[in-house]
Amino acid sequence: MVNPIFENRRAVRKYSKEAISDDKIQEMIAVFQTAPCGMHQADVMNLVVVKDEGLRNKIEEVTDNSCYNAPVLFLINTKKDSEFGERDASVAAENIMLEATDLSLGSIYIMGGAARLNDFSDLQQELGIDPEFQTTVIVAVGKSAVEPEKEDRSKRYHVTIY
Repeated sequence: MVNPIFENRRAVRKYSKEAISDDKIQEMIAVFQTAPCGMHQADVMNLVVVKDEGLRNKIEEVTDNSCYNAPVLFLINTKKDSEFGERDASVAAENIMLEATDLSLGSIYIMGGAARLNDFSDLQQELGIDPEFQTTVIVAVGKSAVEPEKEDRSKRYHVTIY
């Protein structure tokens, strides 16, 4: 039997304007901290949490609204020369998304918008992102404005067992 948290997680693209409590944000930060990292190189990844509406609006503008006006953005940044950065960021993003699901929140994994954000060094500086780092993944989180459609994903991918 699959743990329901995996079956219930859905990509959410429409959020209510309801604020997310600091306690819930702290819980998602805690699970970010538990993410594995390649070769135990924990100094190659960091997290910037953006609750401020003005900063979120700037991010939405430069990323062509790729964050769907979510009330909280988790910017996962990795050192530009990191061999495992993108993979580490993806694992950390999944931790955040699963915790969001457990907290009855919606989330979405955003790579294209993250890549566009890197083209705006002034905004990266305003967000406190070290120039040696780049935003690898953005996880948008908030209360879903609509119920995401359920689908059977039990046979989504081909599996070979030897």
